[in-house]
Amino acid sequence: MTNVQLFSQISSLPADLKKEVSDFVAFLKKKSEKGKKIKERQFGYSKDFFKMSDDFDEPLEDFEEYR
Repeated sequence: MTNVQLFSQISSLPADLKKEVSDFVAFLKKKSEKGKKIKERQFGYSKDFFKMSDDFDEPLEDFEEYR
C-alpha cells in the first residue's frame, strides 16, 4: 500500500475514526522508539557470577590419549 492509498483511505473516514487512527499511529511510534533504546551496561554487573577453578589451564585427564 502506498502513502497516497493510505492517505485516501484515512481521508474518507469520519472524524472520530481519524482520531483513533491518529492515536494508534502515536502508539506505534512510541512502541518502536521503546524497542530501540539500548540499556547501558554497568561495569562489574556479573562479578562473582562465574567461578574458575585454580587448575583451569591444566590439561584434562579425559584428553590424555590425544597427546
